[in-house]
Amino acid sequence: MTLEEASQAIGAICNAYKHDDIDLTIVLTHIGLESDIQLASMLDPEWGVDMIIGGHSHSVLDEPLRVNGILIAQAGVGTNQIGRFDITVDDDTNAIVDYSWRLVEIAEGIAEPDAEMLTMIEQYKTLVDEKYGAILCMFTRPLTHPKREVETELGNLFADILADNAECDVMLLGSGSIRSEQLGPAVTLGSLRACFPFDDKILRGTLTGAQLWRTFSHIMRPENRTGEGECYQVNRGIEAVYDDGARRLVSLKVRGQPLQEDQLYRVALQAYHYSNCAQYLGFPPEELSQAAGLKVVTTSAQQVLEEYLHTHQNLSAKVEGRLMYV
Repeated sequence: MTLEEASQAIGAICNAYKHDDIDLTIVLTHIGLESDIQLASMLDPEWGVDMIIGGHSHSVLDEPLRVNGILIAQAGVGTNQIGRFDITVDDDTNAIVDYSWRLVEIAEGIAEPDAEMLTMIEQYKTLVDEKYGAILCMFTRPLTHPKREVETELGNLFADILADNAECDVMLLGSGSIRSEQLGPAVTLGSLRACFPFDDKILRGTLTGAQLWRTFSHIMRPENRTGEGECYQVNRGIEAVYDDGARRLVSLKVRGQPLQEDQLYRVALQAYHYSNCAQYLGFPPEELSQAAGLKVVTTSAQQVLEEYLHTHQNLSAKVEGRLMYV
């Protein structure tokens, strides 16, 4: 869905309730701060949207933004702090007349534990620990994923595993799928699930070399590496070099060989990224299925990773220069 389509959907929902006495209208998003700003600018003030609470870009705001009369806020990463909005609404006009915003650090002692909740958790703790505390494998050392905008050790390992399973030339693994900055050396089912929590299908299609060149030019451009874009990890054999000063891709190898414009290459990616490939990857979905159709190679990327790690020990990975910026 485009921002324009999203704005029209919001307008339709607001219109459906225009005869009800609505005190406050809040839009919850997960599209990044810059997209929230664009969305707010598209909304008709008569629709009555008061606030946008967003996510995805992990933006930390000391004060909410105000765009087109709409307050916009994010609270960074949800495991570090939460945002607190105290709002005063005029009952006659249903308008926000005053507010205060602050970030509250998540730390021990900020709230009294709920006794009933603790009792319920304890009832399940043994069963959960038994399942998710089981060790799948050992790495030779902790592997890291410090930033999603660059090639990482964990990104290389996971992309290689999924590429082997998909039997593809190019695996485009969404960097945001990897949610831990570090994994290992002991890898439990629980730590792997926390690191790679979003299960999805893996699809495989084909692109020409010329189409792949456009794709890497799109995902490696500087404005896609600001925390707002969708970045990718790639499999062994890919060597892409992007010149930031010239703002262009200068070389691309697949399976260690220079890209051939007319050659067809098998490309695999998660279903979510396929659904959004026009925006995220720079080509329409039909291009991937045009030459040889589209194949579901697995219905569970999580299961592929778990089975591989369970049957392989002493794994390691390093940053090799698969994605380079000069």
